[in-house]
Amino acid sequence: MMRSVRDEPGSVRPIVGLALGGGGALGAAHVGVLRAVHEHGIHLKVIAGTSAGALVGAAYAAGLPLAKIDQNVRDADWSVFGRLRPSPRFGLLDSAALLDTIDRLGGEPLIEDMPRRFAAVATDLRTRQGVILDWGRLGPALRASIAVPGVFSPIVIGDRLLVDGGLAANLPIEAAQHLGATFTIAVRLRPEWEYVPVVRSADAIAELETRSDVLVIRPDLAGLSQWSRNDVPRIIDAGYRAAHDALQDWRVTQRHAA
Repeated sequence: MMRSVRDEPGSVRPIVGLALGGGGALGAAHVGVLRAVHEHGIHLKVIAGTSAGALVGAAYAAGLPLAKIDQNVRDADWSVFGRLRPSPRFGLLDSAALLDTIDRLGGEPLIEDMPRRFAAVATDLRTRQGVILDWGRLGPALRASIAVPGVFSPIVIGDRLLVDGGLAANLPIEAAQHLGATFTIAVRLRPEWEYVPVVRSADAIAELETRSDVLVIRPDLAGLSQWSRNDVPRIIDAGYRAAHDALQDWRVTQRHAA
């Protein structure tokens, strides 16, 4: 069970949430998913994201126009994962080179002041538990969520040492539900990106797909790079196609069930 930095009692009204998984440049697929969601007239008030999903989700939750998010994602230099300078602490890599991208994909507001409810998911390095970052400054939360162990230095928030959320929850459905979502559209990218064993991951996804409160979207990203922006236009299109088809099928199913 993941723990929130701020757990508050009380009920929330039923809302649709979006859970965006991680995967480097493959996270560009989330832009296509958002476009399809808009076209289907689905109103989102809750966004949860892990790693690249947190970057795109934060931009949307902060109120950036979808066209602006699309352009920023296309312009982002995803290759920085492979060429950052060593950090003096931990002997790892400094995430400072990603700050410009983070600023362009959501800026530095307080999470609780954003137009839509948002949470970035990180992992407590000491306990290996997922941490839902749903309040405080956006920048540190995003840096924690993308802090891939062995690539970026851990981020300190409060008394926690935080790293990439994919260690605990690469598909942050629980975080979306924590924010109040009673139906969650979950976007899963490549299983190779996930830190959990493939068999365990496959079993978990199979279980999710039988639940009535979760719709799992899996874009076809075969052969596309998660470290280069060269494939980003195709990745965005793949996200759009997968979401469009999944939402159409879901609507048909709902009509037949009515």
